[in-house]
Amino acid sequence: MQLYGSTTSPYVRRIRMWLKDQDFEFINLDIFSAEGHATLLAKNPTMKIPMLCDGDTTIYDSRIIQRYLNQKLALEQLSWEDENTLTLIDGANDSLVELLLLSRSGIAMDSELMFVQRQQQRVSNIMTTLEQKAQQGAFEQWGYVAICLYCLLDWVAFRNLHDMTEYPALNQFRQQHLTRPEAQSSDPRN
Repeated sequence: MQLYGSTTSPYVRRIRMWLKDQDFEFINLDIFSAEGHATLLAKNPTMKIPMLCDGDTTIYDSRIIQRYLNQKLALEQLSWEDENTLTLIDGANDSLVELLLLSRSGIAMDSELMFVQRQQQRVSNIMTTLEQKAQQGAFEQWGYVAICLYCLLDWVAFRNLHDMTEYPALNQFRQQHLTRPEAQSSDPRN
C-alpha cells in the first residue's frame, strides 16, 4: 500500500497516525511544486490528498480511505455519531484549508468577502460544538475520531489559523495527546 500526501496535511496525518501499526509506504508530495502537482494530477482527478494506492485500487479521500482500510484490515467500526462528528471535523478542516489557500493567494482574512466571512463563521460554529462534545467526554477514547480531532487542532496551532482561546476543553485534549508516539512521528514541524 502506498499513501500519497504531504506531511503538513491534517487529512494525510490522520491516516498516517491511524495506520501507525500497519505496513504502508508514505509518499510525501509537495503539491505546490511542479513535480508534486504533476504527480497529483496524474494519479488523482480530484487533485486532493491523501490518496491510497493498494494494488489496482486507488482511493481518493481520507474518509473513504478509512472505510476501505477498516474493511480490509478490520481496524475500527464507526458509529453514526462518530460519522456525524467526523463531518464536523471535516467541515472545519475544509473551511480552514480554503481560508489558508485564499490567504496564500493574497486575500486578507479580515476581508468583507462573503465567502471569507462564511468560512470563518462555519469554523467558529463547529469549534463551539466540538468544545461542547469535548466537555461531555466525547473524545476520551483514542480512536479514529479522536485522531481526526487531534490532527485538526494541531494543524490549527501549526498554521495559526483560528483563535482557540475560547475552547479550553479542546486545548486540553490537544495538549494531552502531544506526546503520543504517532503524534510525534507525524508532527509537521519536524
